[in-house]
Amino acid sequence: MTTSTSSPSASSEPLRLGLLGAARISEEAVVRPAHELGVRLVAVAARSEERARTFAGRHGVERVVADYQALVDDPEVEAVYNPLANALHGPWNLAAVAAGKPVLTEKPFADDAAQAREVRDAAARAGVPVVEAFHQLYHPLTARMLELAQSGEIGDLQLVEARMLMPPPAPDDPRWSADLAGGGVMDVGCYALRAVRDLADLRGGEPRVLRAVGGEHPDHPGVDAWMSADLELPDGVPARVESSMTHHDVDFSLRLVGTRGEAYAPNFVKPQQDDRVVVTRVGTDPVVERTGVRSSYSHMLEAFVRLVREGTPMRSGADDAVASMALVDAVYDAAGMPRRHGTVASA
Repeated sequence: MTTSTSSPSASSEPLRLGLLGAARISEEAVVRPAHELGVRLVAVAARSEERARTFAGRHGVERVVADYQALVDDPEVEAVYNPLANALHGPWNLAAVAAGKPVLTEKPFADDAAQAREVRDAAARAGVPVVEAFHQLYHPLTARMLELAQSGEIGDLQLVEARMLMPPPAPDDPRWSADLAGGGVMDVGCYALRAVRDLADLRGGEPRVLRAVGGEHPDHPGVDAWMSADLELPDGVPARVESSMTHHDVDFSLRLVGTRGEAYAPNFVKPQQDDRVVVTRVGTDPVVERTGVRSSYSHMLEAFVRLVREGTPMRSGADDAVASMALVDAVYDAAGMPRRHGTVASA
């Protein structure tokens, strides 16, 4: 896959990023990193012009455009960030690709694996990169946990536990909407599944879902509030994944158990909030390693700039996103719950 081409002089200029929507996540995911890295936030479109103007004024976006289509078609917009509701990821990723714009899209990449393949194939035909915003992959904490899984420091890996638990969003939050492809696995559980995929990749393949059980929120039919899934890595190592949007507290932890010890990351998704990796070897006291509190989002945006400017591949590209969505589908299938199929194509 090729990326958009730039002349030598253009490639030295700041990346010109356009924002689809005025989502809350945008401030942490791209606004602050953009100001840190010198990326220009050239335009934003939102559901209403007033909402877009408020967002632009608060976050230093240069101007407001009329709607999402105007944003992806804007000649000054070089690349697009898509933080819209889940059901709008696939359609607007496709629209940006059709306009020839590289895309950094929030997870989940699409409603399901079939739609993810549609986006991937369109991007390949257009020679435009589309990347899923699994920001934690670009932080040193992830690299250290993978190193511990294969270096022998904790012995041979015996068990993986990934938890993504959080208190309930507001009742009117899009994550509770079946029409917008909401659900706990789509919102937080996909991070845990992505961590298991990383560990499976070290063993030369993809994880397999053995069983899963989940429950819907009583006020939001068709939307999983919680899910527990048992998987296994290609060499048979068991992995346990838990997700919840009804937990009493936040628990975004990853635990690796080996024959000679274990490694524990209290917050593998947002190491800027807690960058610890706690390594406990048999017969020794725990050792706390610090991996750095620079934002994982800054690491990711930095990698995205290199992708667009230099063609340097990112770990969460379109092929990877298809595999991640296939695993999400497999968990829903194993739990006897419907795959996500958003019914809202525009907003």
